[in-house]
Amino acid sequence: MKGLQEDLAQDLKELLAKQRNALTQLQALNESELNQKPSADSWSALECIEHLCRYGDFYLPECNAVLLTAKAKKEQYFKSSLLGEYFAKSMWPQQSTKPMNTFKNMNPSFSETRAEVLEEFSQQLKQWEDFIAKAEAYSWSKIKTSISISKLIKLRLGDTLRVVIYHQERHLKQAFKAAGLNWPD
Repeated sequence: MKGLQEDLAQDLKELLAKQRNALTQLQALNESELNQKPSADSWSALECIEHLCRYGDFYLPECNAVLLTAKAKKEQYFKSSLLGEYFAKSMWPQQSTKPMNTFKNMNPSFSETRAEVLEEFSQQLKQWEDFIAKAEAYSWSKIKTSISISKLIKLRLGDTLRVVIYHQERHLKQAFKAAGLNWPD
């Protein structure tokens, strides 16, 4: 993907606003609806949100840390790397609907999920909105972040933001399905 960095920033802001609205619908559900599972081996809506919070717990500090030491100022264009484009496309729900395996430490099935994760995720969405506003002054092509599967692999900041926010979209849709809601397209 190559395009104007400000266009990508605007697209990501719009997705975050849509995700915030979706979360509001989930917050209106009762505990039974939030914990129901479409099948024994699938996640409940709360488990989907817990999964997203775990990734946010990695990526928010990682992104904020690289921005603290960033020197590369904003460029007009963002150009995705091959690996970044691959990861982003694999997360985007319209591109890939096949189930993916998750790492054990990111799998909410192995722990007690609590309703407070909805508020935690709401706070993370706000942090992502604030981060993008700050990050717009820097180059999303030159600044790189580690990824959750390996500190040795680095993605361009724009790719990392796409992966995280697309991943959120993917699992919010899954949460809606688990809770018996229709996704607002």
